[in-house]
Amino acid sequence: MTTRNITAAFAVSSPTVASLARRLNAFDATMLVMGGIIGSGIFINPYVVARIVHTPALILGVWAAGGAIALIGAFIYAELAALRPEVGGQYAYLRDAWHPSVAFMYGWGLLLVIQSGGMAAVAVTFSKYTLRLTGVTMPEWLLASGTLAILTIINCFGVRSGTNTQTLLMLLKLAAIAMLIVAGSAMGGAAAANPGLKPEASPLIEILAAMTPVMFAYGGWQTASFMSGELKNPRRDLAVGMLSGVIGVITVYLLVNYVCLRVLGAEGLANTTTPASTVMHAILGERGAMLIGAGIAVSTLGFLSQGMLTAPRVYYAMAEDGVFFKAVGKVHPVTRVPVVAIVLQGVVAIVIALSGTYEQILNYVVSVDFIFFGLTGLSLFVFRRRLPSAGFRTPLHPFSTAIFVIACWLVVIGTFVKEPRNSVIGLLILAAGLPFGLRRKQAA
Repeated sequence: MTTRNITAAFAVSSPTVASLARRLNAFDATMLVMGGIIGSGIFINPYVVARIVHTPALILGVWAAGGAIALIGAFIYAELAALRPEVGGQYAYLRDAWHPSVAFMYGWGLLLVIQSGGMAAVAVTFSKYTLRLTGVTMPEWLLASGTLAILTIINCFGVRSGTNTQTLLMLLKLAAIAMLIVAGSAMGGAAAANPGLKPEASPLIEILAAMTPVMFAYGGWQTASFMSGELKNPRRDLAVGMLSGVIGVITVYLLVNYVCLRVLGAEGLANTTTPASTVMHAILGERGAMLIGAGIAVSTLGFLSQGMLTAPRVYYAMAEDGVFFKAVGKVHPVTRVPVVAIVLQGVVAIVIALSGTYEQILNYVVSVDFIFFGLTGLSLFVFRRRLPSAGFRTPLHPFSTAIFVIACWLVVIGTFVKEPRNSVIGLLILAAGLPFGLRRKQAA
């Protein structure tokens, strides 16, 4: 048999295993970072902070401080991406720095609590705004489930299909925010002269209390790291996406809060639970409130699209490591995406939305999420000792990294103090998955 025949026979007898396709660039990464952070919260959350700190300077200062911590986190994740440009992003950092069991608990928590619970809640929010705007009569759960199912199907068609949908929704989201900012800036600023409410506690305690909702509002940029295996140049593209995306979000958040303060004043902002709608109603009447309502609906849909695109890559990486069901690691030979992992994410989110337990599950998210933020920040110390420089370096490390880790764990401590029962339940959900992961690993 000739060499050519041997080669041909080998090619026939050894089927090619499909792998993820590297089709995304730095712009896609930037849109993923911004899409992972900006949901419906920025249209609503400013009033939460205004009820804790009561002057315009403190309100804007807290949002700026939260943005600075998020930017440090972006630098940390950018360096981690340069050092470990692997599928799964944060999951891979935790696995390689600490232990596969730590990474598994993160993925387990992502599927059952962090990602799926958040997606279920946002899907129901999207349904509420959409039904209110359109006047259509149908159950909220039906529209929420249908939306999640459609996004699942779109992402099964390929990473470019999912990314294009996410980018379009992100741009529409930014257009809605721009409408709010421009309209609010054009209005007279007499209300901004309001001195604000009288403080009830020391400024330091108020600032620390206000940092928890602000830190949570800035969360989500880490999910772009899950897509490392599908970026053309993950070392460069993810670093550019992290930094430009977080800087863009900081700018947006500060401008939105400035506009809310300009139109409503500190006291007016604290007295409304729908600040964006109140601002637009004050400027354009009912039509303005309807326009921003449509913007919020688009924003929630964009957040869902981003989650459906990114999180399944973690479950895929878990399956590749042998700690999750092997089928979840299957990549479609044509679309080159982990279809089983995507369907799994869609199904779990739909089940939670149908069960009506999403609000309860969301109560477990904060402490769980920020534990892993802190551990990921600490992993940079580990990799700095183990690995040579990959070119990108976090400015002012180790001080900046220590600030990020401390800030994350202060949020965890604050959450445990404020919501001890929910925090403990969140930890128990994580611990419940560990025996499962260890059994899967032994069986692999």
